[in-house]
Amino acid sequence: MALSETIEYDKIEVVGIYKEIHVRKAHVIKKDDTELARSFERYVLQAGTLDESDNFVDNPLDKEIDGVTAIPDEVKNICNVAWTTDIKTAYKAFLISIKD
Repeated sequence: MALSETIEYDKIEVVGIYKEIHVRKAHVIKKDDTELARSFERYVLQAGTLDESDNFVDNPLDKEIDGVTAIPDEVKNICNVAWTTDIKTAYKAFLISIKD
C-alpha cells in the first residue's frame, strides 16, 4: 500500500488581449493507483513588467509565483508563442497608461 503525490498541469489557458497565461496545477494523492484526493492551485503569468524608466522587462519564466518551483517547459512554450513582439508592445503601452 504505497501513497504517492504527483503534480499535473491540467489546464493552461491564454486569456485576454494581452495574452495572460492562466495555469491550473493539480496536486494528486493516490494510494495504490487509486486517487484519494486532488487539490488545485492557480496562477497567472503576464508577458512582463515596466522598470523605473518605463522600459519593458520580459517575464523571465524561471519560477512560479511561489518563487521556488520552476515553470514547466510546456507552460514556457505556450508563453513564448503567445507573447509576440506586438503583444509585448501593446502590453507595455497599457502598463504605461495605467501608471499613477
